Amino acid sequence: MNTVSAVAVVLVALLHGYFLVLEMFCWTKPLGRRVFGLTPEFAAASKTLAANQGLYNGFLAAGLLWGVAAGADGYPQKVFFLGCVMVAGIFGGATANRKILWVQAVPGAVALALVCAAR
Repeated sequence: MNTVSAVAVVLVALLHGYFLVLEMFCWTKPLGRRVFGLTPEFAAASKTLAANQGLYNGFLAAGLLWGVAAGADGYPQKVFFLGCVMVAGIFGGATANRKILWVQAVPGAVALALVCAAR
């Protein structure tokens, strides 16, 4: 079960690494605009905000990988950062786009359940 939970946490971290790339580097590019459904004008106007958001996603990914690298001692880090992922996903789903619940909050909740079950 430890391996399964570690894989789940790494997958959530990789997902947030992908968000970092999309938001920091692809926001105004065709890929970023397509993924987020943005007009070129809105993407250009919100580029700095998106980069900031991407940086935060990078911090979530780093924290999750820190927890995995620490093994059993990384339980508090995994719980904290997965909790942050879930809260961000719930907030984003409630305020921006309901799809964020499925893309961010649900994977975080599944990984958290696996981490807790592996303890």
